[in-house]
Formats: sequence, structure tokens, C-alpha cells
Amino acid sequence: MPFEEDEYIFLVGADDRKHWIRVCYGMLKIPSLGTIDGSRFREMDDGSTMTLAGSDFTAFRPGTADLMGSLERGAQIIGPKDAASIIMNCDIKCGDRVLEVGAGSGSLTTALISAVAPNGSVHTLEFREDHAQRATKNIKRTGLERYWSCQIGDARDVSMDITADALVMDMPDPWAALKNLSKNLRPGGRLCAYVPNMNQMESIVKELRAENFFGVRAVEIIERGMEVHPGGVRPSFDMLGHTGYMVFGRKRA
Repeated sequence: MPFEEDEYIFLVGADDRKHWIRVCYGMLKIPSLGTIDGSRFREMDDGSTMTLAGSDFTAFRPGTADLMGSLERGAQIIGPKDAASIIMNCDIKCGDRVLEVGAGSGSLTTALISAVAPNGSVHTLEFREDHAQRATKNIKRTGLERYWSCQIGDARDVSMDITADALVMDMPDPWAALKNLSKNLRPGGRLCAYVPNMNQMESIVKELRAENFFGVRAVEIIERGMEVHPGGVRPSFDMLGHTGYMVFGRKRA
């Protein structure tokens, strides 16, 4: 299917650098590459190649991981390896309603919206106005904002008229908000709390067990790349080690 106007795509050249653009069939300015006739995109599709300034570039529609990596960052983001585990363990799928606590820069939010669209929705509760503004800007860049809503409030005492299939909490003290927010999680609904240190992990595990959640468990995911070269393959010396702990549980009726 050819690229459509206002579609968010990226061009990649020989150096593998991504140049993000929003398709326009008129004259289109691409930072560091110059101005081109956007009507050329009418006949181009995902994976097509074009020549700009004497160099070849391939145009791609972004996947969820690409969108997450393109966001303007503030605080540390939840990346694809942890987001994928959250979506799988919370059984988040098309049509679900997800309540998220902590917008951050909108990275996990982007993954959650991609999982529930086009029939579901994500409602994000954010304590800080500046985080909400950054997340809003980033979500609008992805074109997914119609499946998302955001609210400023304190998760420990806010009142919301929402029943969610999954509750995802990225906040320093999720145990302090559990009693309040679990009212918005349907019976059988799944919860994930994302925390950076072991003391926080221990506290939310204890609170979930005290609240009689089922299947409470904590995990950490470590990712290591492989160096593949002619004549030899070895593990990379660099490793994406600790990012955060994920604590999962399921609400009993």
C-alpha cells in the first residue's frame, strides 16, 4: 500500500541513520537532506528506495519498537524488552482497556496503545504536568493519540470512573496506590508494577500478597547482543543489563 499523506515514516541511508518525516505530497523539507517533491511518495511503498542528494535511502513504515526509539526523552524510558514482557504477562491485546500510572516520555504508553488499537484504549494517570506534556507531544507524533487519554492526579487518592483489563504502574511507591487503584481493575484483571530497585520490588510484592492477588512474581530481563563477523561469532562485551524489576499479579474477585 503506497504511503499516504500525514503518515509517519523514516528514511534510512548507508549509515543506518533514521530520518523521520511526516509524508506530504507537496514540497517536503527533510532536515539534513534538503527539500524534495513529496509527490514521489505517491508511488512508493514500505521498503521502497529513493535517491536524495546523490545517495540512496530506503523508506520504511515504523514498527512499535521504532516509534519507541524515536521519542523525545526525559526520564529513563521503559524499552522494548521490558514493554514486550509487560504486554505478554498482562495479556494486553486488541480491544482491552489499560490503566497506566506514570506517563514518563510515553515509551511504554506507545507500546500499550499499539497493542490495544484499534478497538481498545489506554488511560494514563500522571502526577507531573511536565511529564504529561512531553508524553502528549510524543504520542501525537506517532499518530496513536485517538486511542489514548491522559489525566493529572495522584494515584494514591485519585478517583476515576474506569474499569480496566490491566493496570500498569511505573511509579516509585506502587504499594501506596494499590488499594486505591485496584478498585479500577476488573476481577481477573492483571497488574504489573515496574520498579528500579529491590527494596521497592519487595514492598510491592508484599502488598500484592496482602491484598490476595494471585500468581504474584517478580522478574528481571537481561539482554545481550551477538557480534557476527566473517569468520567468527561471539557475545557482545556490552550488555543491556538491569533496567528495572517487573512484578506481576492477578486480581481475585
